[in-house]
Amino acid sequence: MRLALTLASESDWIKVFDPRDWTVFVAGSETARPNETVRLDLQVGDWSVTLRGLVVTMRSDPDGIVVALGPAERDKINYLNGFVRGGLLNLRTRRRLLVRLPVTYGAVDGPAKTFTKDINEEGAFLLTERPLPETSQLHMLFSIPGRNEPLSLRGTVSHVILPDDDMPAGMGVLFLLDEAQKLSVRDLIGELAAALDAGTLPSASTE
Repeated sequence: MRLALTLASESDWIKVFDPRDWTVFVAGSETARPNETVRLDLQVGDWSVTLRGLVVTMRSDPDGIVVALGPAERDKINYLNGFVRGGLLNLRTRRRLLVRLPVTYGAVDGPAKTFTKDINEEGAFLLTERPLPETSQLHMLFSIPGRNEPLSLRGTVSHVILPDDDMPAGMGVLFLLDEAQKLSVRDLIGELAAALDAGTLPSASTE
C-alpha cells in the first residue's frame, strides 16, 4: 500500500508523529488492514523522504491510518526530528546550490555517471533512474569546474525518489566526512556559490 503525506511546514510533523511508539497518523479516506505493509511518501516543505512501516489501526474523527515505522527508518526519523527542531541537522540553514556537476558513483552494476540536482555542505541529490536502496553507502567522484582532479567523497543514501513519483528521479546522499573533508567541502561550496551568483556557473534549474 502506498500513502502520501504532505505537510505544509516542519511544525506539522510534531502533530502527526508520536515518538513514544514511532507511529505516524496519515489523514484521509483510505482503508487498510492491520499489519499491511505501507510505503509512506512524506513531503515536508521542500524536503521529501520515503518511509516504510506497517498499519496499526484505522481512526475516525478525523479519518486516517496509523502507521508504525520500522527500525530501518530510525536514521531518517532522527534526521527529520533534527530538521524540525531547527538544530544542526536543519539543511535549510545551509543554502542548497542548484548546480549541475558531473558525478561518477559506485552503482550495483559498476560505475555509473550522472549529475547533481543540488549540493551543499551536508550532501547532494544525484539524478538517476536507478537509485540505490536507502541507507546504502557509496563512493562518489565530483567533477568540479576549474579543477583538474575530481573531488572524492563517501556518503549514505538518505532518501530516494523513484521514476513514478512525479518528481525528478534520484537519491539524496548525506556526506560522510572527516574534519579535513568538512573544511574542503565548505570551501568548495563557497566557491560554487560565488560562481553561481556571478553567473559563471550554469544552474541546474536552467538545464
